[in-house]
Amino acid sequence: MPGDSDGNGGTDALPDTDEHLAPDIPPSGHTLLTGPSNTGKTRRTAAALREYVARHGRAGVVVLEFAPTLVRDGQVLGGRLDRFGTPRVAWTGTLFAHAPRAESRGDQPRALDLARANARNAERLLDAAPPPEAVFVNDATIPFQATGDPSPLARYCEGASVVVTNAFDGDLGEGPVSEHERSALAVLDDRAHRRVRLAGDG
Repeated sequence: MPGDSDGNGGTDALPDTDEHLAPDIPPSGHTLLTGPSNTGKTRRTAAALREYVARHGRAGVVVLEFAPTLVRDGQVLGGRLDRFGTPRVAWTGTLFAHAPRAESRGDQPRALDLARANARNAERLLDAAPPPEAVFVNDATIPFQATGDPSPLARYCEGASVVVTNAFDGDLGEGPVSEHERSALAVLDDRAHRRVRLAGDG
């Protein structure tokens, strides 16, 4: 079972140290950041990426950018890591992702079609990605909303010494895309060494 933290440093698996890449993100192992929209998941992942590159350089560093960008009521929900000033890395794979629930406007078959398109394009990215030493993944469940099975991402990350992923954990509503996303998050949670749940401004 992974360690668990409320975002304030408490965990039963990996102790806090001054060497953390960012709050609650240790310098090794797999950390999963979760929370609702606008709780700091992307910002904290970007901070960990900056710190890792500052310490170790960019060789072997892979960024997997799966996040769609949504604007709702004038507010950006989610968005890419590079909004927060990320450094150059060895390889970046950017999924030009659909947001299936938002774009389909309640049409469940349409939402599933969009999720399948995300899955196909993400598979191509993972096939093209080089062997990693460190992996930073933004919006990790997006490619798996069609299947609920994030094992392609897990297999890719197996050889890395550091993996930092983030994923939405909030009100997903109903329908197959939402059910698959919940399933994918549960699998990612089970595979992570530490899960940090963020709330507020994170």
